[in-house]
Amino acid sequence: MRIGFCSFADEALVKHWYPRGVSARERLSYYAERYSTVEIDSTFYRMPDERTVRGWAERTPEDFVVHIKAFGVMTRHPLARMPPSLRAEMPVDERGRVDRPSRAARALVFSEFHRALEPLRQAGKLGGILFQLPPYVVPKPASFDYLDWARDQLGSDEMLVEFRHRSWLDEDRRAEVLGFLEERRMSYVSVDAPKLDAANVPRTLVAATTPLAYVRFHGRNAATWNTRGGGAAQRFDHLYAAGELAEWVEPLRELAAVSQAAYALFNNNNVSDGLAQAPAGAAVLQRLLAEADVPLG
Repeated sequence: MRIGFCSFADEALVKHWYPRGVSARERLSYYAERYSTVEIDSTFYRMPDERTVRGWAERTPEDFVVHIKAFGVMTRHPLARMPPSLRAEMPVDERGRVDRPSRAARALVFSEFHRALEPLRQAGKLGGILFQLPPYVVPKPASFDYLDWARDQLGSDEMLVEFRHRSWLDEDRRAEVLGFLEERRMSYVSVDAPKLDAANVPRTLVAATTPLAYVRFHGRNAATWNTRGGGAAQRFDHLYAAGELAEWVEPLRELAAVSQAAYALFNNNNVSDGLAQAPAGAAVLQRLLAEADVPLG
């Protein structure tokens, strides 16, 4: 079981976790001395470039694993930022965001994204590509078709799929959905989220559909999840209690037992009582798993 954060450069980490004097260039190296995996989420907002990706590969140990969040256009999100080389091919909405491009235009985005990750791929450090679907993508034939098409675009890279509309995992549908992912070699992403009965709060269902098991800890702040105008730091503002993480010891043991690789990533990215929430939660989970004799990587 490998544990890490869904960023190595969030403001909470910079101000409340990294020691004073650790430069921006040194942060990933410092992080990689303490954790064996990271999920990089900045790539959702901005297409990665090969030079930056090469730096990630060079500043991490040989057995380090980097997961990459897919660029938003790849997961059917409207985005304002687009590489100039691609923007001319894209339709834009009234707010200047690229929205609903053709399959051919999206294929160009996939191709550039794939090319940018080559340094990690060559170093053997590329983990999965996280496809976090927007909450307005619901389980219908067009959605399954798009996932199937996206799987082909990624080639041999691992595809991690996180659903954000809870209907994907309704009891009468979940077997079909998990079977679809398993058949097409897509890794289901389990999540820990608030206990809130809302369409855009994903259900917590622990499962693995490939030899790669993946869990994301979003926090359990029901009060801020749907605050109008709130950003990610507000939505995921939650310091996990030991009791909340203890609930995950046996599920994580089971995932690690049935998988070739298992990951738990903390996406709570705010500060509580002077503590950066992600490393605080990761430290508690590491302790709980070690006490339960769950092997850690």
